[in-house]
Amino acid sequence: MNIACISWGSLIWAPEPLKLATPWHPDGPLLPLEFVRDSDDSEELAIVLHESAPPVPTYWAMLDTHDIGAAREMLRQREKIRIECPQFVGSIPDPHEFSYGAVGDVVAAWMRERGIDGVVWTALPAKFAKVSERAPSAHEAVAFLDGMRGEQRRKAEEYVRKVPQEIRTLYRTLFEQRLGWTPEA
Repeated sequence: MNIACISWGSLIWAPEPLKLATPWHPDGPLLPLEFVRDSDDSEELAIVLHESAPPVPTYWAMLDTHDIGAAREMLRQREKIRIECPQFVGSIPDPHEFSYGAVGDVVAAWMRERGIDGVVWTALPAKFAKVSERAPSAHEAVAFLDGMRGEQRRKAEEYVRKVPQEIRTLYRTLFEQRLGWTPEA
């Protein structure tokens, strides 16, 4: 079984301990993404799947495993997802039989086009102000980042700038306009 990983954030520039068999490719499926998850350590506003966001490009790479369970575990460990939350690691096929709705349909069609047998992706929900599945408004997202200081702000800015420039979201545009956080060249 050939297995790919789909990414749009820090996995691209810091994949360890994920074992990649190929470099990242910029022609992943178009998925609805936005900067709507404050990280558990509050050092960034992470970009995650968000069904009301417009679809944007993603990246993908083949993994150095032929076992979907091993691929899910590598991604779970990389993303520091608690073992009791398997739904936060998306996969096709999925041993837990979770439904991924429209995202799953888009990913499945993309897989078929490329002859890929399996795929994993991060399926963490929005989270803001310690409330799971709550997405910040655009104003809240800008205010959250603008309120950061020192090293925390530097890390948040670095994260936003490192997300590939092809991944254009509404919030990213606002971060550029209001905070000057443009993508790295």
